[in-house]
Amino acid sequence: MSDPATLSLAEARVQLNRGAISPQELEQSCRARIERWQPRINAFVSTEKRGGGGDGALSGIPLAHKDMFYRAGQVSNCGSKIRRGWLASETSAALERLDAAGALDIGALNMSEFAYGPTGHNDHWGDCGNPWSPPYITGGSSSGSGAAVAARLVFGALGSDTGGSVRLPASACGVTGLKTTWGRVSRHGAMPLSHSLDTIGPLARSAEDCALLFSAIAGHDERDPITARAPVAVNLGQPVRAIAISTAWIERNAHPEVAAAVLAAAKAIGAKLVEVEPPPFDMLGAHCLTVMGPEASAQHAQWMRERPRDYSSAVRARLETGFAVPAAQYLEVLRLRALWLERFVGETLAAADAYLVPTIAVPIPTREATGAKGGAEMPRLLAEVTKLTRWVNYLGVPALSVPCGFDSRGLPMGLQLVGRPFAEGTLLAAGHAYQRTTDWHRRVPPLQ
Repeated sequence: MSDPATLSLAEARVQLNRGAISPQELEQSCRARIERWQPRINAFVSTEKRGGGGDGALSGIPLAHKDMFYRAGQVSNCGSKIRRGWLASETSAALERLDAAGALDIGALNMSEFAYGPTGHNDHWGDCGNPWSPPYITGGSSSGSGAAVAARLVFGALGSDTGGSVRLPASACGVTGLKTTWGRVSRHGAMPLSHSLDTIGPLARSAEDCALLFSAIAGHDERDPITARAPVAVNLGQPVRAIAISTAWIERNAHPEVAAAVLAAAKAIGAKLVEVEPPPFDMLGAHCLTVMGPEASAQHAQWMRERPRDYSSAVRARLETGFAVPAAQYLEVLRLRALWLERFVGETLAAADAYLVPTIAVPIPTREATGAKGGAEMPRLLAEVTKLTRWVNYLGVPALSVPCGFDSRGLPMGLQLVGRPFAEGTLLAAGHAYQRTTDWHRRVPPLQ
């Protein structure tokens, strides 16, 4: 076996169960890659072993997680200056469940400051670099999660997704990421950003790997009252009969390379394609921001009064904007949420199991172009990057991002499958069907 760290999580589990490799060898293989890759991509903020390692379905599998999942007695910096060195008093529900499944937690991963940024920039801990080409963005805010999984430093990672923060890094880094239904996974012990939008989900190398992690963390938790009691069942072999798609919209609005890759992938899934009118992405995305801004600003109100200069200029500006949203507008958008969800399920998915659209419709931009030195074009670029993710958070539905090719610069492209509430199993089955006939998810970035 050349490098055990390059196996998928599912493959590593088989090898562990057979005794072909030990947990110690698997961890050592990951740590050797971390040592080589960390100076290049800055994916980790800590490489100390943090927990796990018992018996269970994920026994011996090395994972690491976004630095916002609390573990009692250990530091959670939340990508910030304000919480640098802060010790958590409780352990997140998601980590508890991964511990119970036997997974190893071998470090804390870089992230956008307070999970409030779509690119992977971080003024306090350093930017995270894309493993395929570090000058380019990783996507955010789960930047270290996407980069670490792509570089095969760990077999999977938890991320949060409030406006695209699992799917953007998954797409930009060429891995698979699952945004779960709002209320599917407990947020207890995870840093909050926007109560009405926050979700937790896995990033891993394949839909099969995401299914294993999702099955471990999903389910009701009394400590998070919005968590549903809906059964958690994943059958990767279930048939996916029809996929809804808006071909003309993709051809008109996505970059030609992205459009070609996504449309080719749609045919490769093996399901019937049903043409539908696209949801109003821009309107629903704006609604997402109308909810996210005030809720995030409310979370940070005291620190914004007492320590405003300890935020980066970009995050401080976003929080200041949130304070200006009128209460009537915020409440009206929340009121309309159920109506738009009903319309999406009843019309867009009327004859389909999922809706297919690019995750990011434009070529991945550079960190410079999307950062403080990006100039007048920077806001437009950020809007293009997030155009197709925020609407999903507003509706509260699940979505799966899977890699579907590389552009002419050698950077990944991803497609997004969006489903009905609590239909994660359907999305994972569709992603698995696609990945059984393609190998984009098996491509490993070279260490140059």
